[in-house]
Amino acid sequence: MSLPKVKEYLKKYNMENDILLFDGSSATVKEAAHELNCTEGDIAKTLAFYVLDKPILILMAGDAKCQNSLFKKVFHEKAKMIPFADVERVIGHAPGGVCPFGINEEVKVYFDESLKKHEYVYPACGSSNSAIKLSIESLCKVVPKHEWINVSEPFQE
Repeated sequence: MSLPKVKEYLKKYNMENDILLFDGSSATVKEAAHELNCTEGDIAKTLAFYVLDKPILILMAGDAKCQNSLFKKVFHEKAKMIPFADVERVIGHAPGGVCPFGINEEVKVYFDESLKKHEYVYPACGSSNSAIKLSIESLCKVVPKHEWINVSEPFQE
């Protein structure tokens, strides 16, 4: 996986030593919340889509889901996830470790409004057993090229 690439990226913000590594998997929201002993909403899950055939990432709270009508309203097309087998090549990180740090240059990053209800969030760090605790302010600083959007709704159990 690409943990070294993320460490190198975070070095310019003096945060490379803030990466948390786990013995267990943090590849899913549920697993990450278990490893971090936090709520699923505190996990900043990263979803990979194509928009106009270009890759994008959307970070949203782990307890939210992408709402198709909101996605279409923002991007003017239907949501099309990047196929699992293509994610690492297209984004720069494999599924389970996808994050907005150290990604391929052409990938555009969006933050969903669902993140704002959390004081801290935990995005992955390029591997299926890593994360970093960031305030929303710090997340914005570490990913300076981002745009805020609203494409989510809470999960309904």
